[in-house]
Amino acid sequence: MKSNLVRIVLLFAILTLVGGVAAGNELLDAAKDEGKAIFYANITAVESIMDAFYDEYGVEGEYTRISTAVYIPTVLTEFQAGRMVGDVLQAPLPVLQTLKEAGVLGEYVSPVTEFYPDWSKDPDGVIQQFGIEVVALIYNTEHVDPDDVPKKYEELTDPKWRDKIVMPDPITHATTITWLIGLKEHIFETEAEWMDFLHGLAANKPMFVASFGPTPGPLETGEKVIGISMPKYIVTKAPAPLNWAQLEDEPLMGSARGIAIAKDAQRPNAARLFVDFWLSEISATLLAVDVGEWVLHEGIFPPIEGIENANVIPLRELSDEEIQKWSDVFATIF
Repeated sequence: MKSNLVRIVLLFAILTLVGGVAAGNELLDAAKDEGKAIFYANITAVESIMDAFYDEYGVEGEYTRISTAVYIPTVLTEFQAGRMVGDVLQAPLPVLQTLKEAGVLGEYVSPVTEFYPDWSKDPDGVIQQFGIEVVALIYNTEHVDPDDVPKKYEELTDPKWRDKIVMPDPITHATTITWLIGLKEHIFETEAEWMDFLHGLAANKPMFVASFGPTPGPLETGEKVIGISMPKYIVTKAPAPLNWAQLEDEPLMGSARGIAIAKDAQRPNAARLFVDFWLSEISATLLAVDVGEWVLHEGIFPPIEGIENANVIPLRELSDEEIQKWSDVFATIF
């Protein structure tokens, strides 16, 4: 998946498919004068995109990772002090929506958005959704018989999974709280059935970790055999014996990822050029192939068997009040 051949093909495609878009035009010339675009992001493992952007345009994409937990205060502090450093901002959709409401983000509709679904586009022309941080049931193929792989979410309540599940802490991890509410709103027909699921899952005594990042570890070692995790780890942890449960008539769900330019970007032209490239077919392919991301660019999927057949839907983002409410409820169950 990450062979030299794949990279050669991708770089050739950059030259043929992307190069002609901006070559010689005013945006590229102005971006070259500015020299770089500073990219604030919470996404990881995107160095190949930074390299490809520079190789194609001679404009640097300077990547600064900011964790979700401190993203909003970091950016607001800079903005309110009149020292906004980031030109392009990538983050989970609710983070960007908060920054939009605070006046941090500027309007820009990339021409590349024609390859994205209508629902992913901000009617105000500010935020473009480009992917979904998909959650799925991941299992160790050496410890789970194919006939035992769940076909429904509710099968996680089967006593055979007792002491064998790993998941982010449903009391403290906001994305997991949102995902569990997604089950209530999209999977279970009644709240009573959903509550039965929660109690059944809790009865199986899952291992709790701080976030999705640590979930693959116990699965790789066989300490646990099934997890509420993310399919992208099948790519990033290869050749670990991991696969995903292909559920019957039930969607995969996750939080939307977005990108936008800063309202008062110091390098506005480089920022627009970077957003165009980030949304391009080449960048989306690199995200899918290198990082296993579920991207919204039409026709591009991670190199995970069967994932192209998944029904992936974005979750409704919960307010801080809802997160706290359900955290308190889950504390009485888990």
